[in-house]
Amino acid sequence: MSDGGERPRVSVVRDGHVLLIGLDRPEKRNAADLRLLRELSLAYGLLDRDPELRVGLLHAHGDHFTAGLDLADVAPAVGPDGLDVVPEGGLHPWQVEGRQLSKPVVAVVQGTCLTLGVELALASDVVVAADDARFGQIEVSRAILPFGGATVRLPRRVGWGDAMRWMLTGDLLDAAEALRIGLVQEVLPRAEALGRGLELARRIAAQAPLAVQATLANARLAVREGDRAAESKLQPELVRLMRTDDARIGHEAFLARTDAEFTGR
Repeated sequence: MSDGGERPRVSVVRDGHVLLIGLDRPEKRNAADLRLLRELSLAYGLLDRDPELRVGLLHAHGDHFTAGLDLADVAPAVGPDGLDVVPEGGLHPWQVEGRQLSKPVVAVVQGTCLTLGVELALASDVVVAADDARFGQIEVSRAILPFGGATVRLPRRVGWGDAMRWMLTGDLLDAAEALRIGLVQEVLPRAEALGRGLELARRIAAQAPLAVQATLANARLAVREGDRAAESKLQPELVRLMRTDDARIGHEAFLARTDAEFTGR
């Protein structure tokens, strides 16, 4: 996703209907400078608009997911309105502003995962962690606040007490604790984590994509606007989905006891 002759900071690889998005600055523990953030935004934009892509798999090259922001590069770019990391064609990877990603993301985390890395995991829909992962929302130790969504999402995900325990101290938590509090859904040996993440992404991609997107959107609506708002959309969405080609394909596959090959139409 690089816009110049330099090696990209973010790798983008298609695997059928899955888009593998890899943080690729391992020599800096994948610390996020402006170029990495913008390339990541462009990768999310590609995932969202390409009809052949159904699921994103966010991962990282090297031993670590990310050491967080490269403050030396990023801090000077913070203007009166904050930090702008979304170029034309991009989509905010933390989903804290602008258009929301319409497709699910599976994240695979290993090694060090600090600040924006935790927030990328929180903005994902399923998180797989390697058993060597260490998480830290350490912004308070740098005299800033988590600005990628953790103040909103972490209490919702893990409960108020656990969220404050980790955000207000800046302490690190290991993979076992992340699993206990619900920050991640599975913990596996390092060598198995990426394969498991890809397995889950492919499993999601095999389902009817319009139904997956509708399910995701309704769950997010419930979180953002409350149960009533989401409930009011359930029957209209059911009617819309029942009229799709995929509904017919799914019904025929059910009757024939075969696997459905959904088209996304």
